[in-house]
Amino acid sequence: MDKSKIKTFSGDAIAVHFAEDLCIGIAECGRATGALFEAGRTPWCDPDQESVAKVREIVERCPSGALTYTDASGGEEVAPADNTITVISDGPFYVSGALAIEGFEDRPEVKHRAALCRCGQSENKPFCDNSHREANFRDYGAVGDAGPGASGSGGPLKIKANPGGSLLVQGHFRIRAASGRLAWHGDKVSLCRCGASHNKPFCDGKHREIGFEKN
Repeated sequence: MDKSKIKTFSGDAIAVHFAEDLCIGIAECGRATGALFEAGRTPWCDPDQESVAKVREIVERCPSGALTYTDASGGEEVAPADNTITVISDGPFYVSGALAIEGFEDRPEVKHRAALCRCGQSENKPFCDNSHREANFRDYGAVGDAGPGASGSGGPLKIKANPGGSLLVQGHFRIRAASGRLAWHGDKVSLCRCGASHNKPFCDGKHREIGFEKN
């Protein structure tokens, strides 16, 4: 990812950073009430239009990590108490928590929030770039397995995109089905990122059969 694509909108008390390469247009920011974001305005993001607390709250809605902030008072975004992976119907994994995505540890944009590809077609792997739409990826996001249970809660969530294989997740976490149900609970799992598993969201080794080789 090209770090030069990060734009900063500075206010008196807080700055908002926008990583264009991570944005998938969910519009949690643009549809937020208030004047922090306004289409057609220059600049379209103006942190001085809202309180610091409001700016932080809106920015933290962004599921892809495309939006982050630097608070002049020293306040930083805090990882949620529980690590969660949400399976989006016909879309990516939304991951939130104390994230440690292998190869991207120096990107603060994905420290707490990320949208990870599960259709296998993204040109920005392991992150989603909305390729699932053009690929006509279909999976409603049901989760059938309850998992073995976790040995704790919170803490680092390590994520590794195995070359040509699955998404290996290690830590204490839950998987939320697209219906909103907290479905799976455990410390380690291999998730499908090639789009072909018959046991989605889990890997079943299908990547080998289809020759999935991209990172």
